[in-house]
Amino acid sequence: MTTVPALGIAEAAERTGLTAHTLRYYERDGLLLDGVDRDAGGRRRYTDRDLEWIETVTRLRATGMPIRDVKRYAALVRAGAGTEAERLQLLRAHRARVQRELDETVGHLAAIDHKIGFYERSV
Repeated sequence: MTTVPALGIAEAAERTGLTAHTLRYYERDGLLLDGVDRDAGGRRRYTDRDLEWIETVTRLRATGMPIRDVKRYAALVRAGAGTEAERLQLLRAHRARVQRELDETVGHLAAIDHKIGFYERSV
């Protein structure tokens, strides 16, 4: 089994597409599962597990999940077994919001396509 070395904050930022400032904010605000390990010099060292979780947080935020809900979800995951039903409820509620927004966007796209069709027929 090959161990992948942990990444510094600049490398983690590059890998995740986030800024170092955002990574520090995520850590400070309790959005990560655990505290990020530090090397002997006190520099952050991000593991693959950290990066996978950061991707999850990024996707939840990109789909409009409020910070308070991401924090709640992270706290439930940290709490471990016995919180699965509450995690599922939180994710299902978020999914329903995302689906409503997606349906609305599809409707807007159809209206735009209709207008495009109108103008294509008139030129």
